[in-house]
Amino acid sequence: MLSARSLFQEILDDDASFALFCSIAAGGESQGGWENGRIAALVPDSQRALAPKITRHGADEDKHGRIFNALMKKRGLQPVPVPPETDYTMLLEKNGIGLPHDRLRSDERLTVQDIVTYLSHSRVTEQRASEQMELLRRHFADHPDIGRAVRMISDDEDNHLAYCHEELLRFAYAGHGRAIQRMLRECALAEIRVYRDVSLAVMGHMGRILGWPRAKSALLAAGIHAVYAYERIAGWRRMVSLRMPERRDALGGPATRAPEFA
Repeated sequence: MLSARSLFQEILDDDASFALFCSIAAGGESQGGWENGRIAALVPDSQRALAPKITRHGADEDKHGRIFNALMKKRGLQPVPVPPETDYTMLLEKNGIGLPHDRLRSDERLTVQDIVTYLSHSRVTEQRASEQMELLRRHFADHPDIGRAVRMISDDEDNHLAYCHEELLRFAYAGHGRAIQRMLRECALAEIRVYRDVSLAVMGHMGRILGWPRAKSALLAAGIHAVYAYERIAGWRRMVSLRMPERRDALGGPATRAPEFA
């Protein structure tokens, strides 16, 4: 019987598939760390109080990248090239989600509207990250090799999501509510398409590595398309709601250190 646990267990048990999974994850997290670092450096003067939280967000993402690399190193594995069709972060940028990297590479200060765009993008993508890590946490929180990493990353992603809710509500109260709702909807609808495409690409690569029969690959692809259909009809709405989180000031302190996996 196919399940999220059994599928990930297959990926975890095979060195080649595990290296690809960790390489994809590490690349995306490291890219997120760079993006947040640049945004923190370019925050407009009127929003300088946000800079430490954005810096913390980036430091957490960098830490996650190091954790995935450490998990590979522990098994004597090296990172592998990330197929471009599985690069979630870069595909989001190509679909107009978030701030363009050319903009972040310049030294020109961002605008308040840029910060609202960044937070709206993050609210959508952090919803996805929080849900994915919660799924892994449900099944692998006590795993001897990856359990500690899963718990730490899951906690961080929950903090990131709480931070996005709180800051976007602050901007909404300041008069940006309509723009935020418009951007959230646009980002959510674009993200679910990218997530579908990346999921299909990742499962395709995993299937070739693990030698899945055609019927199994077809069933998984059908499941991915079914999830997309649900999200396109109604599921995207969970990504655009805003509510004051229980975790207030979730990124108000320094980032925690990555654990040792040696």
